[in-house]
Amino acid sequence: MKLRYGMIGGGPGSFIGAIHRKAAAMDARFDLVCGAFSSDAAKSRATGAELGVKAYASFTEMLDAEPDLDAVSIVTPNHVHFAPAKAALERGVHVILDKPMTFTLQEARDLKSLVDRSGLAFALTHTYAGYPMVKEMRHRVAAGEIGPVRKVFVEYPQGWLSASIEAEGQKQAGWRTDPARSGSGGAVGDIGTHAAHLSEYVTGARITQVCAMMNAVVPGRALDDDAAAFLRFDTGATGVLVATQIASGEQNALRIRVYGTTGGYDWCHADPNTLIHKPVDGPMRLIHTGTGYVSEAAKAATRLPAGHPEGFIEAFANLYAGFADAIVDHKAGRFRGMPAHDVPSVEEGLRGMAFVDAMVASGRADTTWTDIRL
Repeated sequence: MKLRYGMIGGGPGSFIGAIHRKAAAMDARFDLVCGAFSSDAAKSRATGAELGVKAYASFTEMLDAEPDLDAVSIVTPNHVHFAPAKAALERGVHVILDKPMTFTLQEARDLKSLVDRSGLAFALTHTYAGYPMVKEMRHRVAAGEIGPVRKVFVEYPQGWLSASIEAEGQKQAGWRTDPARSGSGGAVGDIGTHAAHLSEYVTGARITQVCAMMNAVVPGRALDDDAAAFLRFDTGATGVLVATQIASGEQNALRIRVYGTTGGYDWCHADPNTLIHKPVDGPMRLIHTGTGYVSEAAKAATRLPAGHPEGFIEAFANLYAGFADAIVDHKAGRFRGMPAHDVPSVEEGLRGMAFVDAMVASGRADTTWTDIRL
């Protein structure tokens, strides 16, 4: 039986709405049956007609008119995350939500309380946790194959905001650079949260402190478009994080390197099907997606034989597949939380918002160490 879901956001000009729809459809686990695709009723109806589904003028109207929904997918700008998520949870509807989880840290705390009380499945789309070789790195680090982690380098350079394209009406740039819609963080909220989550997901450690530098490089910007920080983890490891959207010429060059006492691992989004192992006393090894020697977690996240490239949509679909499994388990009375399905949860969403707050506070204080406060 397919699960019935509605989408909130994802109308004309939305990049991520189309990604969510493709990911949800890939494994034939979900049927999109309706949506409140835009705050503009005419645009919502136009998107519904294009997709062949019912369209509503608001998410409250949709939720009230569609009592049999299994889930909602929320793909709106940050300032319209909390209200629809709250409304869905209060009606007993499972939620999958784009990151960062909310507009403010307090909203994140409130949303976590709502999720905890509801007992419903709640997933956050930190896409990179869906890649097979990211899961393989996580597995090997947890198995102690490079010894205790000492150092983490995670970088996410983009160049698409190198100029003030928001002033030219570019929709995606417009809301991401607007404090009223994005929140207190610009690049750090948009891609820095991905980098921070990836460092915690792969290592199993938690960031406890940041010492940050936050820059608004393009003249006239009210939010950071360039950020960097030293990190302290609860295990004693330290790290360096870079999240910048003014690295002219870069596209989506996410990379993470993790070093322990006996070696390191290196994964890059430009070659997502390969994990590099760098032992301290031997030659580098390349570990590939789709091979028989990878972990069960990596195998479960792989759809194609070795040598056939998989990428962003497939990683996104892995999150939807885990979300579907969580809903099915909930219906059967055996749901034990999102970690059982290896899908980012409300806890990780709260940690992401606490990270943004700490980065902003540290940056304003001129690079002093700032605690992560949940």
